[in-house]
Amino acid sequence: MLNNMTDCEEAEGGPNSQGDGNPKESSPFINSSAASDAEKSQQYDGKNMALFEEEMDTSPMVSSLLSSLANYSNLPTGSKEHEEAENNEEGARPSKKPVKVPQLGTLMGVYLPCIQNIFGVILFLRMTWMVGIGGVLGSFIIVFMCCSTTMLTAISMSAIATNGVVPAGGSYYMISRSLGPEFGGAVGICFYLGTTFAGAMYILGCIEILLIYIVPQAAIFKIEGLEGAEAEAALLNNMRVYGTIVLSFMALVVFVGVKYVNKLALVFLACVILSILAVYAGVIKTALDPPVFPVCLLGNRTILSKGYDICAKVIEIDNDTVTTKLWRTFCDSDSINATCDDYFNTNNVTEIQGIPGVTSGILAENLFGNYLEKGMFLEKRGLPSDADPDSPPAGSNRYVLADITSFFTLLVGIYFPSVTGIMAGSNRSGDLRDAQKSIPIGTIAAITTTSIVYMSSVVLFGACIEGVVLRDKFGEGVNGNLVIGTLAWPSPWVIVFGSFFSTCGAGLQSLTGAPRLLQAISRDGIIPFLRVFGHGKANGEPTWALLLTASICEIGIIIASLDAVAPILSMFFLMCYMFVNLACALQTLLRTPNWRPRFKFYHWALSFLGMSLCLSLMFICSWYYAIVAMGIATCIYKYIEFCGAEKEWGDGIRGISLSAARFALMRLEEGPPHTKNWRPQIMVLVSVDAEQNVEQPRLLSLTNQLKAGKGLTIVGTSVQGTFLDNYVESQRADQSLRKLMETEKVKGFSQVVISSNLRDGTSHLVQVGGLGGLKHNTVMVCWPKNWKQPEYHQHFRNFIEVVRETTVASMALLVPKNIHSYPSNGERFTEGHIDVWWIVHDGGMLMLLPFLLRQHKVWRKCKMRIFTVAQMDDNSIQMKKDLIIFLYHLRIDAEVEVVEMHDSDVSAYTYEKTLVMEQRSQILKQMHLTKNEREREIQSITDSSRGSIRRKNQPGLRSQQSMEEASVAEKPEDESVAVSNPKQVQLIHSKNAASPTSPTSPPAPADKGQTANAEAGKDLFNMKPEWENLNQTDLRRMHTAMRLNEVITKKSKEAKLVLLNMPGPPKNRVGDENYMEFLEVLTEGLNRVLLVRGGGREVITIYS
Repeated sequence: MLNNMTDCEEAEGGPNSQGDGNPKESSPFINSSAASDAEKSQQYDGKNMALFEEEMDTSPMVSSLLSSLANYSNLPTGSKEHEEAENNEEGARPSKKPVKVPQLGTLMGVYLPCIQNIFGVILFLRMTWMVGIGGVLGSFIIVFMCCSTTMLTAISMSAIATNGVVPAGGSYYMISRSLGPEFGGAVGICFYLGTTFAGAMYILGCIEILLIYIVPQAAIFKIEGLEGAEAEAALLNNMRVYGTIVLSFMALVVFVGVKYVNKLALVFLACVILSILAVYAGVIKTALDPPVFPVCLLGNRTILSKGYDICAKVIEIDNDTVTTKLWRTFCDSDSINATCDDYFNTNNVTEIQGIPGVTSGILAENLFGNYLEKGMFLEKRGLPSDADPDSPPAGSNRYVLADITSFFTLLVGIYFPSVTGIMAGSNRSGDLRDAQKSIPIGTIAAITTTSIVYMSSVVLFGACIEGVVLRDKFGEGVNGNLVIGTLAWPSPWVIVFGSFFSTCGAGLQSLTGAPRLLQAISRDGIIPFLRVFGHGKANGEPTWALLLTASICEIGIIIASLDAVAPILSMFFLMCYMFVNLACALQTLLRTPNWRPRFKFYHWALSFLGMSLCLSLMFICSWYYAIVAMGIATCIYKYIEFCGAEKEWGDGIRGISLSAARFALMRLEEGPPHTKNWRPQIMVLVSVDAEQNVEQPRLLSLTNQLKAGKGLTIVGTSVQGTFLDNYVESQRADQSLRKLMETEKVKGFSQVVISSNLRDGTSHLVQVGGLGGLKHNTVMVCWPKNWKQPEYHQHFRNFIEVVRETTVASMALLVPKNIHSYPSNGERFTEGHIDVWWIVHDGGMLMLLPFLLRQHKVWRKCKMRIFTVAQMDDNSIQMKKDLIIFLYHLRIDAEVEVVEMHDSDVSAYTYEKTLVMEQRSQILKQMHLTKNEREREIQSITDSSRGSIRRKNQPGLRSQQSMEEASVAEKPEDESVAVSNPKQVQLIHSKNAASPTSPTSPPAPADKGQTANAEAGKDLFNMKPEWENLNQTDLRRMHTAMRLNEVITKKSKEAKLVLLNMPGPPKNRVGDENYMEFLEVLTEGLNRVLLVRGGGREVITIYS
C-alpha cells in the first residue's frame, strides 16, 4: 500500500463492469441514458412510477411482489421442480395434470399422523411390564417426564413452525434454518438415525408378536427344552432371521411405491385405535365381570403355564391321589413317594386371578416398584415362602424368571420411544393447506391425547392386573398370552393382531420417512460425502438413501433385542428435541427482527426447561449412549464446519455470535489489558498492484508464524481514488486479501480504505482499525523498496510517517527487512539461531517476539540468543549475571552474551559517508531537476565520494565497505513492508546504540580493527575542509550505526533472524532521508532483520 497505485478506472472493462458478465448498473444512482429513458418511460408509462423506473430491476413494484407471494405453494420439496422439468423435457407431449395444491387440514394432516406415530410397539409390548417393575408411582413419573418433554418441545416447535413458511423437510428444515447448517446437519443426521432405528424397533416388535404370541411354532431355532442363555440366544437368532426377511420385504414395498404405504396408513391407524378402545372396554368389563385368567404360584413364585395343567400338586380321582403335571415337573417320577424339589416340598401351590378387576384394590399392592435382577423369580408380595438359602438353585424352566436386570433409568430408556413421533405433522408441512395453523393445533392436541391415554393406562393397568402378571414380560404365566391382551375385550386376539399390524405400519412409515430426510440433507449440500444420496429414481424417490437406511436398520435387527434398541433411538430423538427447544429459546432471547411467530403461547423459560429435560433424560436413559450420540453429533458438526458448504440461512447462531461479540467488546472497553494478557494485535499494512494483488505475501506468512499468541489480525491496504469511482477496485482488493489470508491460514479480518492518496489511506487504517476495545496495538509494515531511487522517493516518506504515527499512538512497530527472504509456512529450520540485540529497553517486545516465533513449526528448532551492549563504564560480567537471572524469571530459555563496545575515534570513512549523505539530501531539496537529471547528479556525487575515499584510505575493510555502500545506492532492494514500534527510547545516545548484523561483509579481525583506528587518528590531523561543516549529530549517529553493524555482523552473521531495536524517527522532516540512511547502514548486509519499536508499555512480566 505504500507503493504508488495505478489508476484502475479503465481496467477490467471500465466503470460499469461488475465482473460477473451481467450488464448491471455500477452506480446506485439514476443513470440518465437517453435510450434507457425512452424504454423505461414506455414500459412504465401510465403507472406513476417514472421516478423509480431506474430501480425496477432490483426493486420490483409492490403489486408484482404481492402477486408472486400469493401464488406461492408449499409443495413437498422437489415435486414442483420435478413436475416442471418433466414438462420441459416432454415438450410436445400432451399437457400433464397440474400439480395439486396441498389440501390436508389439521385432522388428517397433523393430528392423526401424530397419533399413529406416537402410539406404537412399546404401548402394547412393554407398558404393562414397566408398570409391574416400576410400580404405578414410578411409571407415572416416567410417563409424566417424557410427555412433559414432548409437550414442551411441541410448544417450541409450534413457535418455529409458525415463524414463516415451513417447506417440506420438517424438523430438519426448522433446526437448520434456526441454528445454522452445522447444527442443522448434525441434528438432521441424528434425527435420521433415530427414525431409522425406530424402523428397526418396530420390525423387532412385529417379529416378537409373531413368534411369541401368534405362531410360536414358526421359530427356526427351537426354544423348547432350552434353558437360560441358550434359550435367549435362540430367541435372538429367530429375531435376526425373521427381522432381516421382514426388513427386506418392507424395503421392497417402499421401493416399488410409497403410494401403497400411504393408502395403508389409515388401515394401520384404525388397528391402533381399535386396540386402545379394546383395552378401555376390557377395563370397564373388569369392574362388572372380571375375566378368568388364573395364575399358579408355588409359595410366592410364579410357575410357567406350560409346566402344569392343573394348579395343584395332586388331585383326587375316585378316591385315589393322582399326581399332576406340576408334580412331574418338580419331582423325578409320578410316584407319590418320588424325590421332589425342596422348595416344592416345603411350599403350597396357590391359584390367583391374573386380572382381579379395577375394584379389587390391587392398586395399593402395585403402587411401588419391584426391580429385579436377571434370573430372579417373579414373586407375589404378601404370600408366605419357605426357601432354604443353602439349597441348590431350582431349574429355570419351571418358574417365570426376569429376563433382564431392571432399574429406573432402563425403564426410561425403553419407554421414551413411545412418546416420539411428534414431528409427524411438521414432516408433512408440504402437504398442509395451512401449516402455520395446523401444526401447532394438531401436534399439541395429539400429544395431549396420547399423554392422557398413557397416564390413564399406567393407573388402570396397576388397578386391574395382578403384579406378577404385570412383571411377566412375555405372558409365560398366563398361557403365553400378551399381557395387555388378557385385559382386552372381547378377545386377546384383538390386541395381538391390532398391535401386529400397527407395528408393521409404523415400520413402513419409518422406512418411508427416513430416506426422504436423508435426501433433503443431501440436497442441501452441507455434508459433501452424502451428496450421492440426494439422487434417486426419475420420479424423485430416494433409491440410494433407501438402501443406506435399510443397511443401518439391519444393524438394529442384528442387535435383535427390543430393550437394547429402544435406548439407542431415544438418544437420537432426545438430541433432536433438545435442539428444537434450544432454537426457540435462542430466537426468543436474541429478539431477532425476523422472529415473529403466529403461535404466541411460548416462552424462552419453557424452551429451556424442555431442553434441560431432554439433556437429563439422555443421561438418565444411558450415559454411555448419550456420550456416543453427542460424539456423533459433534463429529458431524466439526465436519460441516471445516469441509461443508458455507450456507447463510440467517440462523440464530449468527445472532449469538453478534450478542457475544458485543458483550465481549463492551468488557474490553473497561480498561487496558494486564501485562500478562498482552499479546500482539497486529495491523498488517500491505500494498496491492494495479490488479489488486498483494505485493508482499510473505508478510502474512510472518504474521501467521507470530500468531502463537493468537489475538487479533487485521490485514489492511488502501486504494487511491474516490469511493464512488473506485469501489469495485476496493472490493477486488478485499477479495485478494481474503484469499491470501486463507492461503496463509491467517485468521483475522481484512480492511480496505479508499483515499485520495496512499499516505492518508495508511493513516486512516492505523487510526480506525479494529472496533472498541478490540483494536490493534502493533503495526507491521515492510521496509520501503528501492527507497534511494527518485521515483520511490515518496515511499520512504510514507514509511517514516507510519513510524511517527505509531509512536504518537503508543503502538508497537515491526519492520521486517528483506521480507522476500523470510521463510514460508511450509519451510522448516532444522537448526540455527534467532539473535536478539537488546540495546534499549522496549517493554519486552524483543523478548516476547522470538518466544512467539518459536511456537511455530518453522522456527521451533531454532535456539534463541540475546546480545546486549556494554559501554566503558559498565560491568559486563555483572550485566550477564543479571540478564541470566532476568531470563530465568521470565521462563525464557536463551543464551546470553554481553558485547563490549569501547570508545573509538570517528573514521575517515564515517566522515565521507556522512558527507555523501548530507550532500545528496541538499541537492535533492534545492535542485528541481528532471528525473534523468537527478539520477545523473546523484551518480556524479557518488563517484566523487568514491574517489575521495580511495585517496584517504588504504585498500582494506573501509574501501570494501564504501564499495558496498555505493553499490547499495545503485542497486534496488527487494524489501517491501516494515512494522513500527511506538514510543521507543532513541537508540543513539552519543556513541552507544544498537544495530543489526550484516552477513554480506566479513567481520573485521582484531588487527585490522586496530589498524583502522590508527589510520583514523591520522585522518583527524588531515581533515578535509568540508568535514568541518558536517552536522555533528549526523556524524555521531553514522558512527554508532557503523560500529553496531560491525559488531552485529561479527556475532550474528549466520543467524536465521536478527531482531534489534529500531531508532526513533527524526522530530522534524528535514532529516527523513538521513534517518533511512542510518537504518540502512545499521542493517547493511544482514539477510533477515526484524526492526522492533516498543509501544511504551511493558508486554512481558516475571509474575504469574
